[in-house]
Amino acid sequence: MFALLILSSFLFAATPADTISDYYEVETILTPAGLVAETGGLSFLPDGRMAACFHRGEIMLYNPKTKVWKLFADGLHDPLGVVAVSNRELLVIQRPELTRLTDTNGDGVADLYETVTDQYGMSGNYHEFAFGPVRDAKGNLYISLNTGSNGAGIRDEVRGQYEPLGRQGRMYACVPYRGWVLQITPDGKVKPFASGFRSPNGIGFDAKGRLFVTDNQGDWLGTSKLYHVKEGKFYGHPASLVWRPGFPSVDPLTLPVRTLDSLRTVESIAFPHESMAHSPTQVVFDNTGGKFGPFTGQMFVGDMDYAHLLRILPDEVNGQIQGACIPFFSKAGSNGVAMRIGNNRLAFGPDGSLYLGQTDHGWLGSKGIQRIRYKGGVPLDIMAMKLTHTGFTLTFTQPLDEATAREITNYKLRSYYYEYHQAYGSPQMDMQSVSVSDVEVSADRRTVLLRLETIKPNRIYELTLGNLAAGNGQKKLMNHLICYTLNKLVE
Repeated sequence: MFALLILSSFLFAATPADTISDYYEVETILTPAGLVAETGGLSFLPDGRMAACFHRGEIMLYNPKTKVWKLFADGLHDPLGVVAVSNRELLVIQRPELTRLTDTNGDGVADLYETVTDQYGMSGNYHEFAFGPVRDAKGNLYISLNTGSNGAGIRDEVRGQYEPLGRQGRMYACVPYRGWVLQITPDGKVKPFASGFRSPNGIGFDAKGRLFVTDNQGDWLGTSKLYHVKEGKFYGHPASLVWRPGFPSVDPLTLPVRTLDSLRTVESIAFPHESMAHSPTQVVFDNTGGKFGPFTGQMFVGDMDYAHLLRILPDEVNGQIQGACIPFFSKAGSNGVAMRIGNNRLAFGPDGSLYLGQTDHGWLGSKGIQRIRYKGGVPLDIMAMKLTHTGFTLTFTQPLDEATAREITNYKLRSYYYEYHQAYGSPQMDMQSVSVSDVEVSADRRTVLLRLETIKPNRIYELTLGNLAAGNGQKKLMNHLICYTLNKLVE
């Protein structure tokens, strides 16, 4: 055993650390001269062309083979999402409505603009963005609506009923259905689907057809979050409650925090502020069948303010989704091209590349479109983190060096939570060190079982990994930080 440790230490010391740029490279897509490329949405047509919408109202089509752009439509108001229905039809969410754009004569330019729905309120506040759409297997569409901001006022004339009880607070919902996710059925019926959101910039489905929404840190959000969204649920930001059927005619902010807390459905995954995310954006899942590397079927999330992407590792516990987040891509690029910040929209292309639509939109960010391409190989990284009765299991992409994998000192854990309150953000509360009592390595050396001295619900478990390497001595662990949101213990 002593000889094994000596050999393991030698191999680890001699092995360079894996970086993401060993397996992926970044390419910047040139956009047309004169275009202000603040990207609001990306989607791929069946024929392989990419549709992109931009802040100043253009919808353009890009052919990745010829690298030629063509204007499809223009004159839209702050479009922040697009879905390709066919080679001739797009659905676009712009600030005032969900719009269908159709090229009826096949010349590559939309000549029919139709309102799908405009059944939601607008006060004229600058922060009333509209995001989406996404479509489920039954053909229902979903959009998410931002709350207004007290950083600016509203217009004298508003669209929809004005509700003064929803006008209070830092972020507000004085017209319908700000802070909601809306469902639009195939026959055009609009249904208020779920409430309690502040700035739900990311909306998408996982491989099982479950709807997920990201929300940004702020008032009532101690940190940014990823929600598994179900019909009729309330997700924590009180402003939208004034539009909930049967809700009493009171300012929601006058209710005790404990009352609001009892009404809300908590997040599936919290993104620790700054260490994981700052302003999360689009949710997209890898449906490429391996073209994008070993993480097929997993979800990815962008960030507006940081030059990185996150991977989502869900864990179903007692019928509810919780789980972990882990960094996927940092800004470094092996071909000399760095990934920029402002990664607002993500979409997988037919070749398995991940396209990133970037914007600053008046905040931090960048402009343009980039593409991340998988070069091949399998990094040493974490594939899954699952809760057990006594701790966690970690599953890796490759067999580990057994000696280093068994060393308890290679697993540093601490836990904390973010407070649910009206204030903007929250510090990490009640920080506690968590001792690992035992480490067990599976026979194939791909899975590590961590037994903890104590384990508690309603906390984030932040795991920092040490000197782990692949069993062949050729790779070091690429990511050392992973954070698990533990809402419920295993029954």
